[in-house]
Amino acid sequence: MPELPIDQLPVAAATAWLFPGQGAQEVGMGRDLYEQVPAARAIFDAADEALDFAISRICFDGPEDVLTRTENTQPALVTHSLAALAAAIELGSVTTRPAFLAGNSLGEYAAMIVAGAVSFEDGLRLVRERGRLMQEACDAAPSTMSAIVGLDGDVVAEIASAHGASICNMNAPGNISIGGSPEAVRAAGAAAEEAGARRVVPLAVAGAFHTPFMESAGAGLRGVLSAVTFTDPHTPVVSNVTAAPLTAGAEFARELTEQVTSPVLWERSVRTMIDGGVNCFVEFGPGRVLTGLVRRIERSAETRNVATAADAAGDGE
Repeated sequence: MPELPIDQLPVAAATAWLFPGQGAQEVGMGRDLYEQVPAARAIFDAADEALDFAISRICFDGPEDVLTRTENTQPALVTHSLAALAAAIELGSVTTRPAFLAGNSLGEYAAMIVAGAVSFEDGLRLVRERGRLMQEACDAAPSTMSAIVGLDGDVVAEIASAHGASICNMNAPGNISIGGSPEAVRAAGAAAEEAGARRVVPLAVAGAFHTPFMESAGAGLRGVLSAVTFTDPHTPVVSNVTAAPLTAGAEFARELTEQVTSPVLWERSVRTMIDGGVNCFVEFGPGRVLTGLVRRIERSAETRNVATAADAAGDGE
């Protein structure tokens, strides 16, 4: 992989870097980075080589149904996120490294690569296999997800449990997603509306991620992870599963196995970073989902997004 000399940068104690998860992808993402910034081009080229197929072409040209296949979406998003970071470093708009790294679901892999806990090549191959295993789990048993807006987390948890659904993501106050069989999710959604939810939004996903529906993917991933070497990260990665900082290489295999079937504790993760002194969050990758959630969690937080060459140069906001 082209060098990302992140561990050589001075630490900005009040900053955290964030990496988005599945759903942020869009056809065309990263094309301007590839065309305009050599460091970003090197990331895309290295990803193509590591995966032995042109993930860059899928990012740039789609088609959408190919990009949105889980086994393609996941390495595509990680590659774009790392290319955006590499571009920001090369163009000089990023000159320090953060106190914490965090990624939402899939984005945790990008965070681990950036932290030096796993190599770029191993990380991308893991992501590709994770996507394949999750797609298999989705195909084996129909499942889905919905976002519940405007209810307390404890209330949503009770409703989900009563109707055979599970919590998938604790995103922000009043923003929680549930998953399970289509029947369970519909029933839980209707009960949430009766309980006063402002909205129940069905999500366009392949299946119920971060629920027991992904147990086969977790089992398959456990075997794959046993052959991967993890090292101590130079920057703590905040866990999706526990919302605590991961600081030892030995913690990552278990984290990534449990993450597939466990709820993503995003609100608590952001609180962990804020409690650690962070007041500025930079999201690398397509979309603005994570910085939007940060602002819902803490209105005073500063945020920045880096997805394009203009963003990476510092003039895209």
